[in-house]
Amino acid sequence: MKIHIREIDHVVIRATNVEAMARFYCDVLGCSVEKEQRDLGLMQLRAGRSLIDLLQAGAKLDHAGNGVPGTGRNMDHLCLRIEPFDAEALKTQLAECGAQLGELGLRYGADGYGLSLYLFDPEGNMVELKGPPEAARVTSL
Repeated sequence: MKIHIREIDHVVIRATNVEAMARFYCDVLGCSVEKEQRDLGLMQLRAGRSLIDLLQAGAKLDHAGNGVPGTGRNMDHLCLRIEPFDAEALKTQLAECGAQLGELGLRYGADGYGLSLYLFDPEGNMVELKGPPEAARVTSL
């Protein structure tokens, strides 16, 4: 049987402060809390059709061998596809929210090449905000 992947279902980020991380992902990036399981140390955020799970370090579901959260080393980055994508407006809005900005660039993703902007969450994890593919930008002009 061949496995056919349709999309990313969820990403799990280990966190030292789940509440601060939830505020960042909800207030700054527009996610919403979908489900909280405090007894497990888990908060699940809706990000479009996917979920971002925030797992409290040391909680029931956490595994000590998974690395040290808060050092930006528990994953390389999370990419969120957004539309519309206005780089200058995004940079202004994110800076006003106190987000640490990274580089803007043309990068390859699931839909092809398109502009994207890197930024960092409160625990140092890199987040990429990816706009529509170049082909879509050309046909919409």
